Amino acid sequence: MTEQNDASQGKKIAGLERNVFFSGLTSFLTDTTTKMIYCIMPLFLLSIGATKTDLSLIEGIAESTASVLKALSGWWSDKIGKNKPFMVIGYAITTIIAPLYSLAGVPLQILYLRFIERVGKGIRTAPRDSLIAGSSKQKKSGKNFGFHKAMDNCGAIAGPLLAYCILMVFPSEYRKIFLISAIPAFAGVITIIFFIKEAKIEKESLPGKIVLKDFSSRYYIFLFITFIFTLGNSTDALLLVKANDIGINALYIPLVYLIYNSVSVLFAVPMGTLSDKIGRERLIILGYLLYSAVYFGFGRSNVKAVIILLFALYGLYSALTDGVQKALVSDLIHRDKRGTGLGIYNAVLGITLLPASLIAGILYDRVNYSAPFYFGASTALLAAAMMFLFYKVHKGKPDTVN
Repeated sequence: MTEQNDASQGKKIAGLERNVFFSGLTSFLTDTTTKMIYCIMPLFLLSIGATKTDLSLIEGIAESTASVLKALSGWWSDKIGKNKPFMVIGYAITTIIAPLYSLAGVPLQILYLRFIERVGKGIRTAPRDSLIAGSSKQKKSGKNFGFHKAMDNCGAIAGPLLAYCILMVFPSEYRKIFLISAIPAFAGVITIIFFIKEAKIEKESLPGKIVLKDFSSRYYIFLFITFIFTLGNSTDALLLVKANDIGINALYIPLVYLIYNSVSVLFAVPMGTLSDKIGRERLIILGYLLYSAVYFGFGRSNVKAVIILLFALYGLYSALTDGVQKALVSDLIHRDKRGTGLGIYNAVLGITLLPASLIAGILYDRVNYSAPFYFGASTALLAAAMMFLFYKVHKGKPDTVN
């Protein structure tokens, strides 16, 4: 997609382009909703009869089957030159689904609702990332994606904290959390409608036919590396189950998840800004190595204090990689095809979550609770080695495609 002109040239807010700031605010509000739900969903599912494998499959199926939409919506937004409609629809779906979880009585119903909610995420993700990349001035995409990740994780702090407060007043009343969670998501949709400005793209500036050969070999190599890494990066729900299994009270599970997100918020913008200065690849390699060490620790330790420390380090891994990887992908894609390229990237991550979650769930239930974490540590180590070779081969070559 061509550079966002009207949308990015207006008055800055907190030193950020208007669209970047309000996209971040929308993600903060929506993530408050989704993380209120996510931090207690594993325990809710177990309470209505789900197994660890069921839990992993629900997350994997919901994420993977809806992830095809990430590529489709990104391609479609490139073709019509608009991002905002996809964002409104995608975020509205999450708002509608959130309170409906309170009506579920069996795990299969949760699967249906999770799938529909993930469809919403599939519709909005690539167009939103394209808007952020297009609204970023040269060499600032790392900072802007870092800000977006930080706002995302601020919501992931607020959500578990609100869930904890509700559980303090209403112990084990998970359904009340589902009902209340829709409020911030609704505010997020209002933010998009009134504060995010669509770029005005001339019809002749829109891309023509988009084909696979439009993307560089470096882009596809990086996609393969992220596929290998994601194969061992199963649902975070298993980390929360592990914390509960070693004796951390269910009441405090939202606070454990809050620690992870707090660290990610603290470091996301600094890491994104650092990647603008020293390059993305080095931070991604470090992030993969840290992930490998953290997952090995989850598999090895049953000490509460160690597990809490590992959640904090997991947050640092997130800050090192999540926004930085998107910034690298946007560097490797021509600007008028960023929606498609970022959509394919997000789709690869989402689709891979199905086999990743299935493998992890089976290992957890049928081998032992350490096996899925050792597997994740191994795939992360392999991905780090591949990323190091990627960096060495392409060192000194410019990333950005105009």
